[in-house]
Amino acid sequence: MATTSAEQTSALTAAEQEPETALDLVRRLLEELSLLFRQEVRLATAEVSHRLTTLVTGVTSVAAAAAVLFCGLLVLLAAAVLALALAMPPWLAALVVGVLCIIVGFALLSLGRAKFRATDLKPERSVESLSKDKDVLARRTT
Repeated sequence: MATTSAEQTSALTAAEQEPETALDLVRRLLEELSLLFRQEVRLATAEVSHRLTTLVTGVTSVAAAAAVLFCGLLVLLAAAVLALALAMPPWLAALVVGVLCIIVGFALLSLGRAKFRATDLKPERSVESLSKDKDVLARRTT
C-alpha cells in the first residue's frame, strides 16, 4: 500500500525528534567523510586527466610543427652554406653555418628548459578543496 505525503512527513518529523546516539553520529561522520574523499579523488582524477589530455594534444601539435620547421631549416641552412661557398672555401662555409646553428640551438635549449616546470600539472582546485575540507573538519572537531 502506498504511503501518503502526510504519513511520510510525520515519519520524518518523528525520526528527526529522536536524538541520535553517538554511534549513529560516528557512523554518519564516517559515511560523509568517505563520500567526501571519493568526490575529492574523482575531482583530482578528472582535473589531472583533463590537463594531461590537453598536454598530450599540445605536445603532438608541437612535434608535428617542429618536424616541418626542421625540414625547412635544413633547406635554408643548405642554401646558406651554398651562398657562403661563393665567397670562401665550401668547408669553411659549412663550418661557419654549423657553429652559428649550435650557438642558436644552445640559446633556445636554455630558454626552453627554463619554461619546463612540473607545477603546471598540479591539480589546483583539488588542493584548494582539500585544504578547505581540512579547515572545516578542524573547526568542527574543536
